[in-house]
Amino acid sequence: MAVAEKTVIESSDIKGADTKGGVEKEEQNFRFYDNRQKYLMFVNTCSEKWMVADRVAQELEYLTPQPPAVRFFDAGMGDGTVLSRVMRAMHHRFPRFPFLIAGKEISLEDVRLTLDKMPDRLFEHAETVMAITNISYSEAPWLVPNKPEARERMVWKTVALKGSTTAEFERQILELQPFLAEHWKTKVSEKTGSLIPETPTTLILYREDCAFMLDDVIPRREAPVADYDLVLASQPFRLRAKTEFKAKRVLAPLARSLRPGGRLLGIHSAGNDPGLEIIQRVWPAEDPFTTSRRDLLEATRGAMGPDGENYRFDSLPNAQALFRYEMHTLPDEIDADTGTIGTSTLLAAWNAATYVAQIEDERLADAMSNSNYLEATRAVLRKNGELWFNDESYVISRNAAQ
Repeated sequence: MAVAEKTVIESSDIKGADTKGGVEKEEQNFRFYDNRQKYLMFVNTCSEKWMVADRVAQELEYLTPQPPAVRFFDAGMGDGTVLSRVMRAMHHRFPRFPFLIAGKEISLEDVRLTLDKMPDRLFEHAETVMAITNISYSEAPWLVPNKPEARERMVWKTVALKGSTTAEFERQILELQPFLAEHWKTKVSEKTGSLIPETPTTLILYREDCAFMLDDVIPRREAPVADYDLVLASQPFRLRAKTEFKAKRVLAPLARSLRPGGRLLGIHSAGNDPGLEIIQRVWPAEDPFTTSRRDLLEATRGAMGPDGENYRFDSLPNAQALFRYEMHTLPDEIDADTGTIGTSTLLAAWNAATYVAQIEDERLADAMSNSNYLEATRAVLRKNGELWFNDESYVISRNAAQ
């Protein structure tokens, strides 16, 4: 998305080329692609993933799953922190229901981090099928590409994990590292200059001792199906991308992957928080949070055409839609009275604020050429005593009776 979780650009998710053979800069960078160090610092110093997972868990009570499984799709798994927490909540809600857990992820490193969290999930909820793919948003819920030539090149690997312990599952998942290294590669598109998967790939995991009961749940390459009870679209696009682009290329295809009665939960940064205050002290006119959830839903309704009549587009009241998350700090790290704030805290806060606002590296380098950015960060932390950010959520649900 996961805030901007990916480290590569997928041209299969990018608006078409312009007349000069390139792509509009805004569309080419429709998501925020940061370096790994900034991403990891944000993930480990802020509670966003915890709060997103809690927000997803609230949706479980609205689901009415049908046999043979509860189906969940994560449109951008990132490092799997949100996904693993959601899977815990799903187990608590549906302890004996079979699960199909599917997700899209182009980053090899994030796939590795996600799989590292799966042995415990497979141990607690044995009736789980896990599917991971690297293809585009318009195709990922079905786990196979649309174009025949891409289907022919596709690598589809199904692994039945033997044993019944986390240690056994972990060993077999680690043995997949050479496969991932070979097939989760990316290349630069000659058409767009962006990174795309070299090979369309889908990986399926499940426990061998549950194969009989999961036979109707395990995806088949020759019979693609997308009928999800719940889809999560958390930060799936660049904030500054055009609203129509977000609707047409991301949200509309994801909504079409819902089963009757299914729900899509969308989440994105909302601004109006101390994080944005830091940004505007350095760049006064900066405000990337310009697309409201209401505008996004209206655009998605339009992008779906007549199909939109079969869906409900719910912007939710503010009390339900908005939630906040914080940067972790120790009790004595920010002293509002003395103004003492450690350099490491300032740097973590600056990183989080610029990460959420999706500030490009070029502008960051200019801003960090002097100490003004630290002074701006210090002033906001002194004023508020902490650093927090606002997210907003919305729901697209497919009508149960059609």
